[in-house]
Amino acid sequence: MPGPAAPGPTPEDFFAGSPAGLAVHRRVAEVLQEAGGAQVRVGRSQVTFRRRRGFAWLWRPGRYLRGPVAEVVLSVALGRPDPSPRWKQVVHPSGRHWVHHLEVRDPAEIDGEVAGWLREAAGRAG
Repeated sequence: MPGPAAPGPTPEDFFAGSPAGLAVHRRVAEVLQEAGGAQVRVGRSQVTFRRRRGFAWLWRPGRYLRGPVAEVVLSVALGRPDPSPRWKQVVHPSGRHWVHHLEVRDPAEIDGEVAGWLREAAGRAG
């Protein structure tokens, strides 16, 4: 009889070699815990925060892009385009979702404004 399935990767695994990335993850997780919580799923390319569906993602651009890049990018799905100049890019992948990409170099950048976006996105996701 086979034993229990091995546990999946953890945020610590995903951010191995990136203490700043792990610190950003912990700060985002803390903000979301205060906002009612979210499930965390760690994949090969990103860490997903979800309720009924995914609403925020952390990924390491240095794995995919050349040149100077931020330690981590926080992508947030909102139901509207947000005009903040802090966003590196805003894309409109479907009729009801705008995905906003924020380059993050320090966990202190996950401030009250970003926490508001995360709460808004979490509320839309269930």
